[in-house]
Amino acid sequence: MHPKRLFLFGAALAFQLLSLPAHAELSAGAATSNITPKMGVPLDGTIMQVGPATDVHDELHARCLVLGDGRTKLAFVVVDNTMVSRKVFDRAKAEIEQQTGIPPSHVCLSATHSHSTPRAVVDLVDDDLHREYLDFLASRIADGVRRAINRMRPATIGWGSFEEPRFVHNRRWVLAENFRALNVNPFGEKGEIVKMNPGRDGLEKPSGPVDPEVFVVGLRDAETGEPLAILSAYGLHYIGGVPRGVVSADYYGVYADSLTRELGVDRHNPPFVAMMANGTSGDVNAIDPTQPRQKREPYTWMTEVGESLAGQVAEVFRSMKPIGEPVTLAAAAEDLELGVRKPDEKRIAWAEKTKAGIEPGKRLTQAQIYARETWFLKAYPDTVSIPIQVFRIGGMAVVQIPCEVFAETGLQIKQESPFPGSTFTIELANGFFGYLPTARQFDWGGYETWPARSSLLEVGAEAKIRETVGILLARLKAEAG
Repeated sequence: MHPKRLFLFGAALAFQLLSLPAHAELSAGAATSNITPKMGVPLDGTIMQVGPATDVHDELHARCLVLGDGRTKLAFVVVDNTMVSRKVFDRAKAEIEQQTGIPPSHVCLSATHSHSTPRAVVDLVDDDLHREYLDFLASRIADGVRRAINRMRPATIGWGSFEEPRFVHNRRWVLAENFRALNVNPFGEKGEIVKMNPGRDGLEKPSGPVDPEVFVVGLRDAETGEPLAILSAYGLHYIGGVPRGVVSADYYGVYADSLTRELGVDRHNPPFVAMMANGTSGDVNAIDPTQPRQKREPYTWMTEVGESLAGQVAEVFRSMKPIGEPVTLAAAAEDLELGVRKPDEKRIAWAEKTKAGIEPGKRLTQAQIYARETWFLKAYPDTVSIPIQVFRIGGMAVVQIPCEVFAETGLQIKQESPFPGSTFTIELANGFFGYLPTARQFDWGGYETWPARSSLLEVGAEAKIRETVGILLARLKAEAG
């Protein structure tokens, strides 16, 4: 399948070391760290109740890329985990800074959101294996960045994009008016306008858009022309189709393996690294509820999606023609203080009554899960500090937000960016602070808006985050001249 839309940019670059003068030409290095958990480590936490790891279908990795321009280094790590808390990522960043000198603001660590992997969230479960995994994960991320730096060499770079709409569908649907009274949330409240992953009946329209763009950043060895790494991003939640208790990197892992084969660079020296980051997919998945559900064997759908994307990305990568313009690197970051949606007395009373029915060892009902979440939110601080980061690579910008970002937010960031046609967002980056609905989506209700650790930020958080992103993008644009 030929891409429907293609933008190509690039620059010819040359090797640099820390001892070289500022603004030496670009270099790049890439590596992977195996982060597969031990058997018994909880997968996807206990909110979704997926249970402990009992088998491995495919290994999990932290896929690492480091860029340098002689003065500045930027590091990307795409982690095969459902989500990773800021405390774990900060631990990895501290280790990276101690070992390499790269400051935390210049390191983008993001989770893919595969649901057949651990939720690397501090204090999520009272489990020794889980706590051990968090320490292991932070160290393996730092190890991968160190190895990527060891492999840095002269590189050429290009970036481009294409649209693949087949696999992205908004999962939140506005219900027909006569169906809204039947839509009951876990708190016993009726009449929400929106339902996540609805059936086929009573559907009016999707509650928002999708972003079908696949953004591709490609690097080659400047001397040999051999592929070094490809960083890509796509706003697709995940695919699934993995049996309970089985570890898998989902379509992100299929994509990385397939792209390596597609380019004929398996077991090259240095090893080629393919990375697929999660774009703005908080309200997007691969299921079209207007069509009949297809029954598929395990792993088949993720394989089809991963292989299809790999083939199209390979076509874009082969078309990239590096140019002679030097590329410089820069980063901007800000910690943003946001309010937490604390439960009121009425909700606390409901939670106390509902939680009283929980029996040890018995699977929780949806209401009991949210009753428990109400107690967690009650104990939460009133505010949280979340990291917002932006990287500039030549004339391209990479926005990083530590939430599950809705597609409409990602599209608006692109539209307003001072780097037109060359901006993309990586979600679940540098931490995890739940879903990020717009104020209008909160009014409509639905799963992503229900108060829990998975949706804890104040109603105005999306607008404040988007404003902060705009300020950081403008700062980087002004500095670039």
